[in-house]
Amino acid sequence: MANERCDLLCVDAPRAEAIREELLDEEFAREAAGRVRALSDPTRLTLAAALEAGGELCVCDLSWICGRSQNLVSHHLGVLRSGGLVKSRRDGKLVMYSLTDQGRSLLAAVLDKKGGPVRA
Repeated sequence: MANERCDLLCVDAPRAEAIREELLDEEFAREAAGRVRALSDPTRLTLAAALEAGGELCVCDLSWICGRSQNLVSHHLGVLRSGGLVKSRRDGKLVMYSLTDQGRSLLAAVLDKKGGPVRA
């Protein structure tokens, strides 16, 4: 790992300090990292992509789409909701899920495209 470190300490203090002042505050960085972690699981990434493709879907549909049990899908949707990436609403006996704007933006960044379904 010696090639990844400078051999000489040479801090450009004014430039480094200006960048440091512009960086995210620690709390915001912690929240942003939590959103990224929420998409780091393959099942959650698949669920988010399904919501991007389908708009608004219930747990039953999402369970069928990703081939996982409804209990597992509900758990993963809770993680995505806690991260602010999905929202839910009750429609009679159904609970409908959709991506938030943040969820759509982060999914597009993770998939390295402007939205759309995941291609295997």
